[in-house]
Amino acid sequence: MGLLNTAKEQSALDQAKHAIEAGRHILVFKFIEAHTNSLVSGAMTGMNDQMEAIESLGWRLDKMSVCEGNVIGALGSKHGERVVIVCLYRRTPGPRQQRDETISGSTSWGSGKTSQ
Repeated sequence: MGLLNTAKEQSALDQAKHAIEAGRHILVFKFIEAHTNSLVSGAMTGMNDQMEAIESLGWRLDKMSVCEGNVIGALGSKHGERVVIVCLYRRTPGPRQQRDETISGSTSWGSGKTSQ
């Protein structure tokens, strides 16, 4: 893995940890990747590493949106194509947190149903 991909993976991991420490239950994360050839299918290794880093902390991918476009510089020069992937992650509750929610009758994670 290249130095840039390692830095991106560490940044994703740090931001996912920060969201946990802040008590977040949802994380919306934007991945930006150079798109060198739109005619070839293949693995996006750097993207894989970033997404796996986030999921290693208990976040689970819930929804994803993808778009591509050109990056245009200040003087109109084309800087290349980019793929942007916006992912909505939800935090999986631990066993104690799940039990506490059931006892208190609060809404279950992601289901929209209230425990009775």
